[in-house]
Amino acid sequence: MIAGIGTDIAEVKRFEKWIKNPEMLERFFNEKEMSSAKSDSAKCQHYAVRFAAKEAFSKALGTGITGFNLKEVYITNNEEGAPILHIEGAALDLMNNRLGQCKAFVSLSHEKDYALAFVVLEK
Repeated sequence: MIAGIGTDIAEVKRFEKWIKNPEMLERFFNEKEMSSAKSDSAKCQHYAVRFAAKEAFSKALGTGITGFNLKEVYITNNEEGAPILHIEGAALDLMNNRLGQCKAFVSLSHEKDYALAFVVLEK
């Protein structure tokens, strides 16, 4: 049963300032997301699509970005390159309290100017 869905779109250009400011990246992104960033040319897309995933998760949860730290929601990739949404800490507690234990699915996409994420939480 679907417990929540959320989607978000981010303008890639917005993240040009972010990649020049390590404090900004450290504020919103988990170490695993920062260590997996690709070449400089792809970093803006890398961060934009991951930020969109965090926003999409908050929408699927139905709370907006409140009650948890964005670093507690992060993306890694499996061996085939598919994205995996990880939820931990207060974000996991909030999800479990609001919706019960859920499995999270994420789909990411980006083009030159925009990055999109879609999250489904399933009981």
